[in-house]
Amino acid sequence: MPGADLGLAIIVLTLGVKLILLPFYHQSLVTQIKLKKIDPEIKKIKEESKGDKGEETKKLLALYKINKINPFIGMVVMLVQLPIIIALFYVFKSSVDLAGANHIFLGILDVTGHNYVTAILTGITQFFQIKLSLPTLPSKSTEESSFSNDLTRSMHWQMKYFMPVVIVVVAAGLPSALSLYWITSNLFGIGYEVLIRRRLLLKSQV
Repeated sequence: MPGADLGLAIIVLTLGVKLILLPFYHQSLVTQIKLKKIDPEIKKIKEESKGDKGEETKKLLALYKINKINPFIGMVVMLVQLPIIIALFYVFKSSVDLAGANHIFLGILDVTGHNYVTAILTGITQFFQIKLSLPTLPSKSTEESSFSNDLTRSMHWQMKYFMPVVIVVVAAGLPSALSLYWITSNLFGIGYEVLIRRRLLLKSQV
């Protein structure tokens, strides 16, 4: 990398991983969008099953098959990236000297140290990525009040607002290299999701 910039190397590594996983990520993203579209049908099945998990699972799998949805594809993307994140953690946790590499990214950020700014940026980018991926909930005034609906709304709120805060706290205690990886990954995900959504919208209008 120019100037042996370790931070730049992490960004290139992140983008390289994302490009390698792009076919899986694309499928995962399309699956999320499809799941959003059939969310009313999923809720209807859960209501009709009345707690019968066997019947509910059977109907949901049939619905996924009709819509050509693999609900487990997202796990592939997550599991492949997990070893990379763990590896980065072990490399940077002791501020190891990497063969003359420049630890100061763009002359500003020490990627081996802790940094609250990068931690906050990690939380912010994660918030927007979660916001894009979560299904839109109906207005509370138009939705029937029930334990299931209230629980769904509560989980939605926690994922959207509480999870990014937790991520900020965790990232603040980790080397900035991990935050840089996380931020780059989130920005790539946000940009690609917006692109795919626009393409699918254009197709639906044709």
